[in-house]
Amino acid sequence: MSEEEKQTQIEPNLSEKTVILRRARLNAATSSLMSFCFRECCFKPVADEPDIEIEGSLVHKDSEEGQILCAEKEARRKSKTLFSCINTATQTTINPPREVACQTESQPLLVNYSATANQWEIYDFYQEELQKRKSSAKKDEKESEIAEGAEGVQGNLSLLRDFTDKSDHDLAKLSTAAKLLEYAVNENINGDIIEDFKHFEDEADEFRGDKGTLLPLWEFQYNKVKSLPVSALCWNKEYNDLFAVGLGSHKYTEQKCGMLLFYTWRNNNHPEFLFNTDSGVMCVDIHKQKSHLVAVGLFDGNVCVYDLMAKGDQPIYNSMTSSGKHSGTVWQVKWWEDDLYGNHTFFSVSADGRVVSWTLGKYELVSTDIIKLPPMDNVPDDLNNVIFTAGLTLDFHKQKPYHFLVGTEAGKIHRGSTHYTRFIKTFEAHFRMVSRVRWNPFNPKVFITCGMDWRVNIWDETTDSPVLTFDLKSSVTDVAWAPYSSTVFAAVTADGKVHVFDLSINRFEALCQQRVVSNKRHLTCIEFNPVHPIIIVGDDRGRVISLKLSPNLRKNPKEEKGQELSTGPEVEIARMEKLLILMR
Repeated sequence: MSEEEKQTQIEPNLSEKTVILRRARLNAATSSLMSFCFRECCFKPVADEPDIEIEGSLVHKDSEEGQILCAEKEARRKSKTLFSCINTATQTTINPPREVACQTESQPLLVNYSATANQWEIYDFYQEELQKRKSSAKKDEKESEIAEGAEGVQGNLSLLRDFTDKSDHDLAKLSTAAKLLEYAVNENINGDIIEDFKHFEDEADEFRGDKGTLLPLWEFQYNKVKSLPVSALCWNKEYNDLFAVGLGSHKYTEQKCGMLLFYTWRNNNHPEFLFNTDSGVMCVDIHKQKSHLVAVGLFDGNVCVYDLMAKGDQPIYNSMTSSGKHSGTVWQVKWWEDDLYGNHTFFSVSADGRVVSWTLGKYELVSTDIIKLPPMDNVPDDLNNVIFTAGLTLDFHKQKPYHFLVGTEAGKIHRGSTHYTRFIKTFEAHFRMVSRVRWNPFNPKVFITCGMDWRVNIWDETTDSPVLTFDLKSSVTDVAWAPYSSTVFAAVTADGKVHVFDLSINRFEALCQQRVVSNKRHLTCIEFNPVHPIIIVGDDRGRVISLKLSPNLRKNPKEEKGQELSTGPEVEIARMEKLLILMR
């Protein structure tokens, strides 16, 4: 079909003249088509080409399809929101690329340097630096005196003071840096021990049944006091890697100067703090809230308070000039609650038979006699004021701090109160002297004692006889409850053994009996770490050994099938109560 026939068929209603005009326009437009020639850079007419049909997309609005499209367009317009997006396009300029070049000097020469550092080199460097600063200070002082003469004496002194203060500040920085470097050196030396402390768990416990072992970790000993026995141990509650060690002999014929040391397992070769005392240190206690305050009892009857934050090695308080000073050896000191005015207070018990309260006043210690121990049974009445009953150990109730227990050399345990001047109750505990008494940290009715009669007794304060008794075949020098369980405790004996018990697993024998020192040495003290499964023990040669409990010595009892394992103080109290009911 020709183009004319098509056009005639499409537009049947138009006049003949109109059709002729449209055909003429179409032919003219076709013949006048031009295109741009890039080769010659001009427009040229387009050669005659065959007619091309292009199918359009226009639809008449009155048709059925057009009405549908219009309805859809109206619906879309009504559904538009304020957040409708409009697509637009813009043109931006393109930044031309730029080249930037620079030139540096030739690579400097590289030199490889390596060296080793140990404690002796660190100490020598510290001493050399100190001597240099002292000589520099003296030189500057002489030059200033010559230059200014007698008229500038005051100015020279002020300059010297400023220089000294600055030198002290620099030395403090140097000391801190040297200490950190020493920590790093010790960490490299004791890398295996640190790994055992963090990650080692004895897998052989699976084949031992309920038995367990102790893994030796760090050893602490100050070489200058190897002849002094360890008389006291105490952990710092705020910094759980720091503990205090008291050194002093219990024998009157071997009395020498004592020493108070503070160790951390980050450096077992040298103490963090060191204090010399004129008499042997017999007991130590660190304040729970103010961990920089340390109370110390001495062999000569004095009590002292040291401040780790203060400069110098002298105590900030001393009872030497106090009228309430003990006339016998101070065997135990314990921090107590602050008084009504906020002053810190601690108690002491001594060989003179007195329990004394000490308050840290503004300038001195203020003493108050709380109670006096009753005389021994075989002492005549006219000698009661001459022969005293020595108090050897003291501990306060955990829930009722005004109640306390005192152990004596006569083997008795006296229960007293700060509100009364007489003891409430007396327990016939041991045949020989009592070496330690401690309240249970969970159950308020239970306490434990040990003595030189080889026995460890567990008591219910409502009964007159011990609930459980263990014979350890040697003098028991110390005993301590575990901080994580009401039924776990450990004791040390004079034959060098550590005994660990868990009453919820075995009520008749220890889960671990392990010798940690040679036969010629005996253990004197033991303490549990407040956080980690670590115990420290001291011997009679000034050495402290840290030991890690194996999994069997710190596991919780298995619950019945279908029940969840519950923890907390209430659970520990109930566990001990269940044991007491069973023993009754």
